[in-house]
Amino acid sequence: MAVAVALGLGIALSAQRLAAEPGGTRLGLSLVLGALFGFVLQRSRFCFLCLWRDFLDTGDPRGMLGILTALAAGLVGYAVVLGAWMPDPSGTRLPPDAHIGPVGPVLVLAGLAFGAGMAVSGSCISAHLYRLGEGSPTAPFALLGTALGFALGFATWNPLYLASVSEAPVLWLPRHLGYAGSLAASLAALAALAWLLHRLGRVPGAAAEPASPLAAIFVARWPTWIGGLAVGAIATAAYLRVAPLGVTAEIGGRTRQAAAQLGLLPERLEGLDTFRGCATAVRDALLTPNGLFVGGLVLAAFAAALAAGQFRPAWPSPGQAVRGLLGGLLLGWGAMTGLGCSVGTLLSGVMAGAVSGWVFGFAMFAGVTATLFAGRRLRLIP
Repeated sequence: MAVAVALGLGIALSAQRLAAEPGGTRLGLSLVLGALFGFVLQRSRFCFLCLWRDFLDTGDPRGMLGILTALAAGLVGYAVVLGAWMPDPSGTRLPPDAHIGPVGPVLVLAGLAFGAGMAVSGSCISAHLYRLGEGSPTAPFALLGTALGFALGFATWNPLYLASVSEAPVLWLPRHLGYAGSLAASLAALAALAWLLHRLGRVPGAAAEPASPLAAIFVARWPTWIGGLAVGAIATAAYLRVAPLGVTAEIGGRTRQAAAQLGLLPERLEGLDTFRGCATAVRDALLTPNGLFVGGLVLAAFAAALAAGQFRPAWPSPGQAVRGLLGGLLLGWGAMTGLGCSVGTLLSGVMAGAVSGWVFGFAMFAGVTATLFAGRRLRLIP
């Protein structure tokens, strides 16, 4: 507990020091928001694969309802922010930095690959990051595989762009329905999905109550709907003050930089830097907003795991290493090709009213389901 408290104080003091530097306010806020995000993910076990697998295996819909709660809260928050920034959404402009990408076959393929990578490696990228703070033996290999997957994505980008992505439409719901219509339609879709989950699932009996309020916050697992509300609030604050939520921009940017230095990057990545999403621009600065966000996420998850007694490092088995690398390769390729992951393209995209977020999300869960089914039949996935 003492180490966890020291880590929390260290994050706070580091953020204060960053904010005091010229132009450092954005960096300090990124560190704080990343820490809050990591704390919430670890406490509520907000993992897309695990929550979907709980529903598939036991019929428990609570985790998936937590994801829908996060989307609903973020949709409302984004509507307020976007309505203030762009009162008239009917023109040709798109909101600044919002994760609104092209919709086409390549996006579906990226979502399927990303979902398959989740099933093989055991988590999505954001969950691997918070589990890195818990001492997961698979997470380091999955994150290394993710970087390699980004490099593979850069190598395959140009043919895919020229064949399909360049002509794919960028669809933003508020442009066609207005903010009120887009919000109503999106919330109605989430309500329909929640009804379907309740109809098909079964909620287990109530768990034992924590012994004290402190135990409820720092030891017991949070109800996923509380985590969802917190994720939606953090997503809104991040977009208002820094950038949309996303955890792959730093990984992709550093991979792109390394590939360029090694001569492995194509001379030109056609049209890539014109799209919105988790940008993968080459980074010259040592500290970047997304890098600090990811660093804060891992450190806060580490602190939360220590406080809860859930920091359990273990030596990886060969199977864990192989599954991490192979799954990470699919995660990285899917995230690079889909211009983001389950956090950037799905969460931030849906919250912004992007059709690409919905398409990526459905393809991702289809990829998870198919890979789990096939992998278990072949006894390759537990």
